[in-house]
Amino acid sequence: MQDEFYIKRCIELAQKALGNTYPNPMVGSVIVHNGKIIGEGYHRKAGEPHAEINAISSVRDKTLIPESTIYVSLEPCAHYGKTPPCALKIIELGFKKVVIGAMDSHDKVNGKGKKMIQDADIEVVSGVLEEACIALNKRFFTYHEKQRPYIILKWAESGDGFLDRDFSPCPISNGLVNQLVHQMRADEHAILVGTRTALNDNPGLTVRNVNGKNPVRILIDFELKVPAHFNILNQEATTLVINSLKEEVQGNIHWIRVGKEDFLSELMKALYREQIQSVIIEGGRSILQQFIDAGLWDEAVVIRNHDLQLHNGTKAPAFNFSNHKSKTFRNNSVSFYINK
Repeated sequence: MQDEFYIKRCIELAQKALGNTYPNPMVGSVIVHNGKIIGEGYHRKAGEPHAEINAISSVRDKTLIPESTIYVSLEPCAHYGKTPPCALKIIELGFKKVVIGAMDSHDKVNGKGKKMIQDADIEVVSGVLEEACIALNKRFFTYHEKQRPYIILKWAESGDGFLDRDFSPCPISNGLVNQLVHQMRADEHAILVGTRTALNDNPGLTVRNVNGKNPVRILIDFELKVPAHFNILNQEATTLVINSLKEEVQGNIHWIRVGKEDFLSELMKALYREQIQSVIIEGGRSILQQFIDAGLWDEAVVIRNHDLQLHNGTKAPAFNFSNHKSKTFRNNSVSFYINK
């Protein structure tokens, strides 16, 4: 139970960096001496020190380290990247014990960090709150194990099941829910829309109502119909234009050629190559339905304005699943789904 308490704290620390560590996972670390936390840290940003190093740096009295246990939510790295291996630092300082939440399935780690530490005659315990630690890095694990991004479907519909009024954009979600949507954008790596949504709505797909980084914008535009002056092609964020005509990079715009045959599979391969770890599929209906019909999604967030009746327009996707949980924001309900 004591190990679980400290791994839980590691998870809390790691979550502070949500949306900021790509392509690295979120990791938290706690150092404990005689039942007292003497150091804490988390990985803040790719290229910066890892959680274990930040936790070690925070310890005031380093002489306590050989009699301390270091807790870490994910297996310490064993390879040289932008920073040296954390496993080597743990060995160098001679920790008494290492407790790991989840093992790292990335091929550069995958048990190597744990083995290095064990080979140095340091006690290692792993698999503590493993499910919670894996859930923390669901994007990272999905990307490396399934070689595709973690996929979140998202749309807003009226009480009678329409996405717009008479096929023209109209507000559906309220201000509170809009804030939630912008937080989602800040938390995830990328956001995707199709040609029709880009032409009809002219969305910017940036973060405005909360503090956070703009996601990478992904536009499915096979025939390159979206004009260059539209918001999605401005300078505010990197945009990947998935098309069938050209492969080119100009500033923040990357045109990526993808075949129409077996489109979803080819799209997943392209996003994997671009190291996109998570993506919100915002529409329109046709693209959302393709992902739903293929079973190619991990979570869905469906916003419903029960008081709004639109009577005619684009129908919401056909989606017959049981929700995981729901929240109410005044006249809007937000239902969250998990694809098991």
